[in-house]
Amino acid sequence: MENNAAKNLNVSTALPACRESVPGLREPHHAPGAEVAEPEREAYSADPSDRSISSLSSSFSSMFQPLSSSSSSSRGSILSLSPPLPPSVELSAIMTDTRLTLDVYLGGAAALPLVWGYDPDHLRGIKYLRLGSEDEPGLDAALDVLPHMTGHRFYDSRGDPLPGLLTSLPDSTSNLSHLKHVDLSFNQLTFMPSCLLQLPALSMLLLCHNHISALPPDLGQLSSLTYLSLMGNKLVSVPPSVGQLKALQRLDVSNNVLQQLPDEIGFLGELVKLELSRNKLKWLPESMGSLVSLRELVIYSNEFRVIPKCLNELPLLTMDVRDNPLGKPPTPPPLPPVPDHPKLPKLHLRFNKHSFFVSSAGCHVFLPGGAELMFPPGCLMTTTKLMWGEKRPNRKWVWLEEHDILLSRPLELRPHGVTFLKPVEVCVPYHRTKRGEVVLRTFDGQTWSTLPTELRRGSEEHCCYPGGRPARLACSSVSHFSWFMAVSRPVRDTCSVTPAGALLVSSSNPGIKLHFPPDSTAQTRTITLQVLQVSEFEVQALCGDPQARVSPLLCLSQTPTSQFLQPVKVQIPLPPGITGHEADVSQLHVLHGDPAAQTWTDITSQVSLYVTHLYAIFYITHFSWYWLWYTTQRCVSGVVRKVYQRLKQFKVQFLVLQRKSDPAQVLLQCLPANKMEGRVQSLSEQYDGPHPSDLCDLLEGEQFFAGFEKGLDIVTDRPDCVEGRLCFVFYSSLKNVKEVYICSAQGQKGPVRGQVSFYRGEIPSNLPEEVAKKRKGLDTQWLATLPLRLPALNSDNSFNMEEFQYPPLNLGDPESGYLTEANLLSISLQIGRDWRVIGINLGMSYEVLDRIQYKHRDNLGALVLDMLFHWARGQRNAGPGSVSRLVAAMTESGRRDLAEEIEDIVSLGRRKYTESLKRVGLEAESSSVGEAQQ
Repeated sequence: MENNAAKNLNVSTALPACRESVPGLREPHHAPGAEVAEPEREAYSADPSDRSISSLSSSFSSMFQPLSSSSSSSRGSILSLSPPLPPSVELSAIMTDTRLTLDVYLGGAAALPLVWGYDPDHLRGIKYLRLGSEDEPGLDAALDVLPHMTGHRFYDSRGDPLPGLLTSLPDSTSNLSHLKHVDLSFNQLTFMPSCLLQLPALSMLLLCHNHISALPPDLGQLSSLTYLSLMGNKLVSVPPSVGQLKALQRLDVSNNVLQQLPDEIGFLGELVKLELSRNKLKWLPESMGSLVSLRELVIYSNEFRVIPKCLNELPLLTMDVRDNPLGKPPTPPPLPPVPDHPKLPKLHLRFNKHSFFVSSAGCHVFLPGGAELMFPPGCLMTTTKLMWGEKRPNRKWVWLEEHDILLSRPLELRPHGVTFLKPVEVCVPYHRTKRGEVVLRTFDGQTWSTLPTELRRGSEEHCCYPGGRPARLACSSVSHFSWFMAVSRPVRDTCSVTPAGALLVSSSNPGIKLHFPPDSTAQTRTITLQVLQVSEFEVQALCGDPQARVSPLLCLSQTPTSQFLQPVKVQIPLPPGITGHEADVSQLHVLHGDPAAQTWTDITSQVSLYVTHLYAIFYITHFSWYWLWYTTQRCVSGVVRKVYQRLKQFKVQFLVLQRKSDPAQVLLQCLPANKMEGRVQSLSEQYDGPHPSDLCDLLEGEQFFAGFEKGLDIVTDRPDCVEGRLCFVFYSSLKNVKEVYICSAQGQKGPVRGQVSFYRGEIPSNLPEEVAKKRKGLDTQWLATLPLRLPALNSDNSFNMEEFQYPPLNLGDPESGYLTEANLLSISLQIGRDWRVIGINLGMSYEVLDRIQYKHRDNLGALVLDMLFHWARGQRNAGPGSVSRLVAAMTESGRRDLAEEIEDIVSLGRRKYTESLKRVGLEAESSSVGEAQQ
């Protein structure tokens, strides 16, 4: 006699809210989800061949009638079915020969024990049971009956599994010795019920979307299992006993938190499909090379950087490796923060102190301007003299790539040959930047290289301006001294492409992706991707097309530079405001740029461009620059080249100002246009002007000159003076400022109304002609011209100061030495919190000090500066001895260090004055000799 043992088991308890949302659930005569429709029920019950089931109908309905009547009077502990059954119901309405449907009733699970008690023999033939429950007591009662029945499967009334209440199974479930299919998905299981391991015939086990975090170590007991799905759980690992499932053909452990797989997975000789997507796997076991039956391996959205070569040898295997950092080198761990050891000596250097000593105990050195050096204990065997210096940021000491921006002066640390036993941290201060990433570069005497860089703030005690924020530092650990500078560059994404293929996703724009198919290269290549954002307003203005749009610019490079064996798929977002459904594809152009020749070519027809709703996709075989344009006009390479050159240029203005107290002292500066207004405002009180120029275009690192004309001269023995013109190199984040002294040209008498003109210097060979000829005139290199006026000298060779507001703010006199405004500024930066004591010792009243403190209550640096200069201006009519009074005040305030610095400055001034007298005397003597010879 055939054994009607259970074939299917699916347990899922429906929540009330889910069941309430099913339309028509409470209709009195028909419930959606019943397997047989009403016309079929009538025909079925009228069939004379179904007399055995029809004979049960009256008894079955009579059993439910009291339940229905009781439901209308009470819904307490008495079972309640909804909708209530009519007075007479056919058994076929809820049960066929092998199916029983009770999930259309609220509390349907609680009715199962009553049905079982009435006719258990008939229910033993049920092979498919739909049973739902909103209450745990009803579910528990139903589970007690299940081991005595055939299989059962719980679905909602639409046939979909619902999140249920099931947290375990009764031990008696192990008695279902013929059970082959178990689906416990969408429940609250936190472990695999042990009773399932006692089912010898079980071939399919589904435990999807539960809360299982670990599998039993004796999982291998399920020797008949062919399909195991644990998708959507919390598994961290798979037990080694999985290798004992010799019959397993499909294993799905996707959407978990797996970090590794056991080597025993290679014993699954019958495995056909393995799904591992959406985990945290970083590598696969080499033993998987023995899975000769494997046809499909799904490993997308993991952390694989390399695929084992053994898998490439499986001839019938297909892999889905999307969204993995394949080929990308491991991300280096961040530099550990250097602890500020309380016992580590600290050394603060002054501007005139360019050497220091470091012993084996180590030292934390603070350089003027914000730079810091951290020497850990044991980095040197003996006490060593080290030196530092800042280089002028000219092209001799600075190397920039395309679109790089210099953020600091080159810092030289010597001696270059010294070797440290432990890495020394070098921190270079840099200016703020709004684009790109900041890196530290080093020069070994022949080539520049980029160092792993960490960005942080400097120490609070080493702030450049009292009361201000610490400097931004670009830090790196080095083993020897050299030249260092901070640079901003477009964000670089790199990866290594192997013959297995790879995927590179831009970190600045995740919509930009490079797909390297398998066998695209025979050797490992290093790929670099840079993305430049472009303003559509500039593009529209430059090309004259108000409809023009452009995508980000892709800069692709590789090592080695040979072409790829297979086309590389490039995905790039469509230009802003353009969608694939609305755009005219004929107006989309893919431009290829040659960085060496500075040319652009339209290659749209060569790359098989096609678009989706948001992206444009094309295929290339070699790397360079690529740019997607959308324009209603014909795309001309010259227009694209013009726009590209504008990306590298800065709109600048030139500034020429004369100091109000000394008109011979001139400040010359070149600034980006957006910084000009703030700079002019900060200088207006000290300098006469302003006279900003018109807008000009300059490249980062471009050289230009300032020439003085129409009766003006400067000292030509300056090291930055070339053929009578003052040499500049423009760097957008640096000050680009020079202060010079001008005088009347030889033979010029009376007031001078001269000018200073700015000219382009040496033009790069790859600069397009239209950029070089941007300015028209007698000199095609001309940029701007600004006026200068020099008053006439008095009889005592001093300027007529009547038209100037302030006399020179110098303390002392040339014979005894003097302090300039620059000297006072340097001193003010070192006063700090001692300002009030120093002010009192300088003879300033409490009322004045309180007024200064209230005026600058949020800025200590401005407060100290105001206090010192307020006192200095009061010394103009106080007679000689102002410098001595300042030295005495510093000493009385406990700042002997500042007193000594002031004395050194005065001594240096006296020496320079004496030398200048000798030089003037020699010049006079040589002049008279020349006149006599004539």
